[in-house]
Amino acid sequence: MTDPIADYLTRVRNAIHAKHKIVEIPASNIKKDITKILFDKGYILSYKFIDEGPQGTIKIALKYHPKTKVSAIKSLQRISTPGLRRYVGTEEIPRVLNGLGIAIMSTPNGVITDKEARTQHVGGEVICYVY
Repeated sequence: MTDPIADYLTRVRNAIHAKHKIVEIPASNIKKDITKILFDKGYILSYKFIDEGPQGTIKIALKYHPKTKVSAIKSLQRISTPGLRRYVGTEEIPRVLNGLGIAIMSTPNGVITDKEARTQHVGGEVICYVY
């Protein structure tokens, strides 16, 4: 697999389209950080890290509206790819949907959102957009 983050986003996207309640994903440190951010910002219901085998897995409970069954995540979009990395400075940090969505970034301070990167005055690699 050449792009494990794109695989992570695709698995979540496919589970949302199929209206699954839970999705299992092979774990890595950056995927765990992305999962924590999605939970903290209210895009997923809960998560669980299972350390079985050499790699472990992440179980994510997806969040839907109770009556309309619409997912909390409208779009997951990969920005920086292995073939074309997207780095931004402090002044060029993107605003997703005019601040309604989030951009997840990998910075020297760890994996954080665009709003946290602005307050900490750090730039880095834009991993994905979520809204």
